[in-house]
Amino acid sequence: MKSETTFLHYLMKPKNWWVPIGIIFLVSIIGLGFIAYQTYEEAPPIPDFVDENGNKVMSEAEILKGQEVFHRYALMEYGSMFGDGALRGPDFTAQALNVHAKAMKEYYIKNLPNYQGLQELGEAAVTGKVQQEIKANTYQPSDNSAVLNSAQIAGVRAVEDFYVRVFTDAGFGEAFNPTGYIQNEEEIRNLARFFYWGAWVCSVQRPGEKYSYTHNWPYDPEAGNVPTPSTMIWSIVGLLGLVLGLGIVMYYYGQFEQLNQEYYSKGASEMVTEEKLHAFTPSPTQRATFKFFYVAILLFLVQVLAGVLTVHDFVGFTNFFGVDLQEAIPVTISRSWHVQLSLYWISACWVGISFFVLPLLAKKEPKGQLLLINLLFGIFFVMVAGSFVGIFLGPKGMLGSYSRWLGHQGWEFVELGRLYQYFLLAIFALWALIVYRGVKNTFRPGMPWALPNWLVYSIVCILILLMSGFVARPETNFVIADFWRWMVVHMWVEAFFEVFTTIIVGYMMVMMGLVNRQAVVKVVYLAALLFLGSGLLGISHNFYWNAKPVGTLALGSVFSTLQVVPLILLTLEAWKMQKMPHLLEDKSNGRGRSSLFAMPGVFLYILGVTFWNFFGAGVFGLIINLPIANYYEHGTYLTVNHGHAALMGVYGNLSIAALLFCLRYLIQPEAWNHQLIKASFWSINLGLLLMVVLDLFPAGIHQLVTVMEEGYWYARSQEFIQGTEFQSMTWLRIVGGSIFCVGGLFPLTWFVLRSARYVKKQGPLNLSEIEKNEEEVVEVV
Repeated sequence: MKSETTFLHYLMKPKNWWVPIGIIFLVSIIGLGFIAYQTYEEAPPIPDFVDENGNKVMSEAEILKGQEVFHRYALMEYGSMFGDGALRGPDFTAQALNVHAKAMKEYYIKNLPNYQGLQELGEAAVTGKVQQEIKANTYQPSDNSAVLNSAQIAGVRAVEDFYVRVFTDAGFGEAFNPTGYIQNEEEIRNLARFFYWGAWVCSVQRPGEKYSYTHNWPYDPEAGNVPTPSTMIWSIVGLLGLVLGLGIVMYYYGQFEQLNQEYYSKGASEMVTEEKLHAFTPSPTQRATFKFFYVAILLFLVQVLAGVLTVHDFVGFTNFFGVDLQEAIPVTISRSWHVQLSLYWISACWVGISFFVLPLLAKKEPKGQLLLINLLFGIFFVMVAGSFVGIFLGPKGMLGSYSRWLGHQGWEFVELGRLYQYFLLAIFALWALIVYRGVKNTFRPGMPWALPNWLVYSIVCILILLMSGFVARPETNFVIADFWRWMVVHMWVEAFFEVFTTIIVGYMMVMMGLVNRQAVVKVVYLAALLFLGSGLLGISHNFYWNAKPVGTLALGSVFSTLQVVPLILLTLEAWKMQKMPHLLEDKSNGRGRSSLFAMPGVFLYILGVTFWNFFGAGVFGLIINLPIANYYEHGTYLTVNHGHAALMGVYGNLSIAALLFCLRYLIQPEAWNHQLIKASFWSINLGLLLMVVLDLFPAGIHQLVTVMEEGYWYARSQEFIQGTEFQSMTWLRIVGGSIFCVGGLFPLTWFVLRSARYVKKQGPLNLSEIEKNEEEVVEVV
């Protein structure tokens, strides 16, 4: 018999749960404080660039004006800065650096005496001279200036002329389509100055170091950018940390003999059956949740169609029936819709299911709860409609100086105008308030870890993190502003969303009668430990190359690789759970179809969450998180591959499961279609898998190889994007995309919209046939 004083036994006593959670938050807050401090203290300056006589070449004000142009025209939805952004266009920092370096070399070839006739040694000498001058840091803090010599000034002018051609010359190989997207030449030149500043940050040596502010990213041997020793060293340390961390966790996991199938199902509610669903009558607030799911499926449809339009821009197939959609809806707009609507429809599903379960947890509905839910939906509707229109009008210049507030803020994942961002904050605050009001009477002294408590904790954390998105201003240094953007995006997607996912899956499993609450509470706690323990400081992998010191590289290398550990454990648990419905059906003693498990389709989507959590988030995330791998692949299709597989695979499947779970109770049993739900699951997930294996992953590998052979700038050029190999793989996406849409999305949308005719009438809160609401006992020993 194992000692009662083992660490594992101590860890599993609920009265001790504050200790590891507290340690994780303390260490993470210190680590995040360190990253934030370094972000501000070590951020690259935005200098006035002057010639050797002190005459201004470009000013800080002009660079910041260029940054404002970059955001106003939503160019982060076309290309990227420091590798962050879209992949239809170039990485502007890498492109500007390469243009600058080549222009300097041409300047010296043209002007150095006796260069003509020199052999390979002479050209190599010029290349070395260019690299040396690009790396030299001439910044003077006393007057915020940086000196450029005549060759560097020629490079600056070449960058400006290059981007004037990009936005005005339709015949130019790197031209932006549609031509004339930015018409003011002074705006274009300021934009080019902003891009040059990004190139300067990527190339000039950080004071006191032998590498650039971005650790010599992007890879461009012609400009002297190659990986640093620390990039390789911390990759080795990160891999060592993964193996060690996984070994420790698996060692303790092996001691959880009690977490077997019987432990999960013992004491669970009776399995949900057709008979029980038929007897269920929704309460007023439960019935009110249907509109969230109705709107969610419509937003899902529009989001996918916007993605289809975006992909059409890649292959140049944008003319339909004589209408050039590229002219009417540039890729900056279609991609913004595709990204932003994903947040909206997923949020609608999560809000809907959290409201649906409240009466079942608390046995009653607080006064005024229905009014608050309808108020939240009204704000949500205004935000979605307003931001959808604003995202269209803003980049087209139709909102003038109001574009940032009513149109497009210019940040990937935070596209919506600032006014609508405040609406989103109000929505999340109302969400937290409504959930708290709905479950507060379930709180018990000495029981802070019950499922309702976890639900409140996760929503409040999601709300608090959204506030990080309000810190930056248009004039904020791009590197600092990007830190606050990732504080929202990463902390949501790779930390607290993962915890919320575990909670919601746990709720559905409990209410389906597959597991007992005590087991779920322990699983949620362990998931929170692992997801937050690795995910909070795992944010560092987003900061490898956007001008953070080496300490951030070190943190990211270790904690980002550890993020795969909880995903492996969830996969092991999913293996145990997959046969639960069949085992429970076997115990029903053949009482007829009405006693069969009523939610096999919902359970399929839950299993889909666990598969993509491991494969999309875990496997595809791990292969790009080590610094040395990320150095070459950052801002390539391998990132897009990971993003699609994880976001749609995990949060998309979860949201559909939540939607169908609630609809199963809300609509008449005769309106349910098991075959359609099952077919939609396989079509959506098979389609997603085919998009990954036929296009996103091989395209990413092809792009990675090109980065290593030709340089990052070339792998992001239009010559590469329009190349035969990349175009062929992009066209292959139609195979998976067609299955996804025709077999999955379209039938599922039709089913949900049709269900509006079959929503049950509301009645008094009825718990007798669904959720006994047994006391959530988590033994405190």
